Amino acid sequence: MRVFYIAVLMLALTTGANAQQNYDVSLIPKDLLPYASAVVRNEEVNIEVKDDDNTVYHVKRAITVLNKNGDDLARIVLWYNKSNPIRGLKGLTYNEFGKPVGKFSEKELVDQSATASYSLFDDSRVKHFIPSIGSYPYTIEYEYEQRSRQSLNFDDWQPNSEPGLAVEKSTFVFICAPSFRIRYKEINVPVAAVTGTTKDGLKTYTWQLKNAKAIRNEPMSPNKEEYLTSVKIAPQDFKYEGISGSFTNWKELGQWNYDKLLASRRALPAATVQQMRDLTAGITDPKQKAKKIYEYMQGKTRYISVQVGIGGYRPFLASEVDQTSYGDCKALVNYTQALLDAVGIPSWYCVVQAGSRKISLLSDFASQGQGNHIILCLPFKNDTTFVECTSQKIPFGFLSDFTDDRNVLACTPQGGKLMHTTKYAAQTNLQARRADLVIGDDGTLTGSVNTVFKGTQYDNREDMLDEPRTEQLKRFPKLYPSINNLEVDAYTFKQDKNILPAITEDLKITARDFATNDNGKLYFSVNPLNRTGRRLRDIRNRTTALYINSGYTDDDVITYKLPAGYKPEFNMPNVSIEKPFGKFTVSATVSGDKLSFKRHLQLVDGTYDKALYADLVSFYEAIADADNYNVALVKK
Repeated sequence: MRVFYIAVLMLALTTGANAQQNYDVSLIPKDLLPYASAVVRNEEVNIEVKDDDNTVYHVKRAITVLNKNGDDLARIVLWYNKSNPIRGLKGLTYNEFGKPVGKFSEKELVDQSATASYSLFDDSRVKHFIPSIGSYPYTIEYEYEQRSRQSLNFDDWQPNSEPGLAVEKSTFVFICAPSFRIRYKEINVPVAAVTGTTKDGLKTYTWQLKNAKAIRNEPMSPNKEEYLTSVKIAPQDFKYEGISGSFTNWKELGQWNYDKLLASRRALPAATVQQMRDLTAGITDPKQKAKKIYEYMQGKTRYISVQVGIGGYRPFLASEVDQTSYGDCKALVNYTQALLDAVGIPSWYCVVQAGSRKISLLSDFASQGQGNHIILCLPFKNDTTFVECTSQKIPFGFLSDFTDDRNVLACTPQGGKLMHTTKYAAQTNLQARRADLVIGDDGTLTGSVNTVFKGTQYDNREDMLDEPRTEQLKRFPKLYPSINNLEVDAYTFKQDKNILPAITEDLKITARDFATNDNGKLYFSVNPLNRTGRRLRDIRNRTTALYINSGYTDDDVITYKLPAGYKPEFNMPNVSIEKPFGKFTVSATVSGDKLSFKRHLQLVDGTYDKALYADLVSFYEAIADADNYNVALVKK
């Protein structure tokens, strides 16, 4: 009976496959296997614009997972809401010989809310699935349809979306009426689009990627969008949530945002307008007025997420935020604009791609979906200032590394304008430390440590400032893990909330058994306060450029008072390295009973020739070796 059941199951699976492609792993071309954790066997992505408010996606995909690292590459992750429903998802799984071993449908997918804990209104949900296969390799094949009630945004085609993913065949077809005009941007596409028509007279644009080798995952690589294949599509005329529009460039897109989504949403109650005028009375400098109002907004409001329908693009009314004291990034920017309007200070609503990785809006291709966040620009004469409106603590005019140094779209009354946010250079992002320490005969360490954190390194301590003192004390041993038995006897923080902010940390510390006594010698780490601990793996025949996303400078000076009668047994370290991407110097000198240790590290952000990667590996090796140097003290 059990044999009969298995036979029926296999017959059903085979029938469901409908004479599908043979997914035997041995059929994968051998030259696709190097560096591959998964291989796209066949992918068909069709996007059809049936009407201005009706777009249909049909996706069919088969991917072979070669090892554990490929599981995430094969994971099904589908975002949806009421305006973008998913229909008809079904799939099969295959063993390494291409034989079907299981099937699944939409009900097997985990369906959960995509709402963040800080979200008040959000109808976004996500369905995800990965098969439970006991061995590798295996193949997963699935297809589904998704509808979208708009024609403003289209998903990018990204056939090799991640390093480690090879592509046997992927096809992308965009279908629309001849009257529906589009623009497209091809990035690292080996063969340009082929246009044609269907038997029904619809226009088609077809892209295909075949036999694309996996790109090796290399440390310190540029943003993957720069070296992997993708196609972006933008409409000329469109409809979004019942709102029509047209654009061919950033100026026109910014104009549509301003006219259709932003205009007439900044009206405030007369009492609030008068309150802003009273708040800034006597202040003549417009920038100081703006700072006063910005800090008022921070104290009054809190951030929540709103992602329902047009709420994804249109902000709450300023009057609603004034009443409720909450809003998402759009609403809080719009509200701050309204408060500034009350005292005659112009400002611009800016769309940005936020995140620690610097990703700019494409200067030569306008599309609505390139940004994920909103910030505010204050176009003071010769002093353009950007502000982040979702944080209750961030200083006025400081963006941190969340939205710094990238192109943004400013939506002005005169249309869209591409701008570039503030860049924080390596020398600006400074961590400067001065320590006076004493090593006792018994190996105990005592002394004071003063550290200043500036620029983006301000964030190294900013999150501690509002914590209870008991929690702050628990953090110090984790911040200085190289000092065993660390006890902070006293400490203070001083905060300077200028446009380039700084935090000064002063510590009084004690650490028993810091120096180890062995056969009459004392051993201790010469640099216990700031170790990078980073080593890069060596890579031969690197293919991507060397990319450093953010630069910084660390400057440390530690003065030790040595125990009476002791001196270093060996010469102190002395290192000096200077490369295009940065410099590192270490020196240690002894004078009487004083040992002075100096360490200076600067990493300069930018894109460099891939040949310099070997130098960067050696650079970090030298840093790690110097940081781990132990001093041996012997009696004179």
